[in-house]
Amino acid sequence: MITERPRYIVIEGPIGVGKTSLVNILSKALKARTIFEIVEENPFLANFYSDRQKYAFQTQLFFLLSRFKQQQELFQQDLFASVTVSDYLFAKDRIFAALTLDPNELALYERVFDLMGPRVVKPDLVIYLQARTEVLLGRIKKRGREFERRFDPDYLSQVCRAYNDFFFHYGETPLLVVNTSDIDFVGNQDHQDSLLSQVWKMRKGTHHFIPEGTRVETA
Repeated sequence: MITERPRYIVIEGPIGVGKTSLVNILSKALKARTIFEIVEENPFLANFYSDRQKYAFQTQLFFLLSRFKQQQELFQQDLFASVTVSDYLFAKDRIFAALTLDPNELALYERVFDLMGPRVVKPDLVIYLQARTEVLLGRIKKRGREFERRFDPDYLSQVCRAYNDFFFHYGETPLLVVNTSDIDFVGNQDHQDSLLSQVWKMRKGTHHFIPEGTRVETA
């Protein structure tokens, strides 16, 4: 149980949902250090978006190892010397593995993951950002990354469903669920202030953030 404000906060959610933006907002508000997952440095990612079946295992293994390396570096530091905000939860790696790997690959992946999972730091608070698929596709298009230009809407829908299922059953840490489809915590200061206020109040359990006067739907 958390008795004071969280010092290690993780932001999670599917691609295009606003993780980086919220990490930057929280780091500024809390004068916190940030941890961003290695995405564009993954040499298999562009090929994965073109042929998921062929490049899934290499892509997933690179992500798993790079995330674990970051987590180990975090563990070796004085985690509580300052607030830390990260844009990924290590355990979410299994979401993508289950979606993309064949049974034999997944079995091997799980053996590797089981060796690493217990050796990472557990966050004090997880903020799960969700949004409707069409909203995410619009944001992905605006980003203009070349390897995301032909992003598969069906795959994105699968990812969103898998995220929702994962966090529906999640109970390892306090969890704040934020649907970003109809709110703007970047451009709307009222939304931002309201969200930050909710973050400060989080101590235990699962809570859903809904700004006053805003209708929020499930992704």
